[in-house]
Amino acid sequence: MRILCSNDDGIHSGGLAALEEIARQLTDDVWTVAPEVDQSGMSRSITLTRPLRVRKVAPQRYAVDGTPTDCVQLGVSQLLDKKPDLVLSGVNNGQNVADDVTFSGTVAVALQGMNLGIPSVALSQTRSDRTAVKWRTAQEHAPGILRKLLEAGWPRDVIININFPDREPDDIEGIEVVSQGRRENIELYAEERTDLRQRRYYWFGFAGKPEMPPEGSDLRAIADGKIAITPLHIDLTHADSMDVLKGKFEG
Repeated sequence: MRILCSNDDGIHSGGLAALEEIARQLTDDVWTVAPEVDQSGMSRSITLTRPLRVRKVAPQRYAVDGTPTDCVQLGVSQLLDKKPDLVLSGVNNGQNVADDVTFSGTVAVALQGMNLGIPSVALSQTRSDRTAVKWRTAQEHAPGILRKLLEAGWPRDVIININFPDREPDDIEGIEVVSQGRRENIELYAEERTDLRQRRYYWFGFAGKPEMPPEGSDLRAIADGKIAITPLHIDLTHADSMDVLKGKFEG
């Protein structure tokens, strides 16, 4: 089995090293194509207005000065000598649950793999301290989860999103297959600041205190110390609204 690893935190991130170790527990044919620098929050952006540069870091390991989606596309179409059997993304420094998935470059890697007809999985590690991430939790639990997922299989138009709680490997409370949640009482805001030349600039941040999320959601599973597994797909159509609007515009 050939595995392509990528991420949005960049080629030098600790999470990518953890992901490569996870992949090597499944196969010895591991390739990596990842962004040259941190591309967090880029979602499914692709680079259309300039050429892309690729740097070979080591055998079967490349850095691209582009987005996570760029990396998967170039990896599959140009850099690998044959198509991979599995795309793994992450391990992200921080969870990708609820609303996060629409911003996430980690999830975007898996979506691009899916679009290219490759089974794809996004992995993220929840953390309270960005400098002390519990990578060992994902490293110890992910290989077994991935083996079960590959054995079970999933539809071609679906990716698997896995989030690990901010706990040591032995303190995990279990594994739960859950739905994508929705954050409440959390708002994105822009703070205005002034640089040393008295020019204004802005910094995005989040404010608010989240409520206890409902049972069966990815947010709740993480809060309860469980590994959250969520099948995601790209169809954002809201079926109930379709029925209402058809009554207004059709017939």
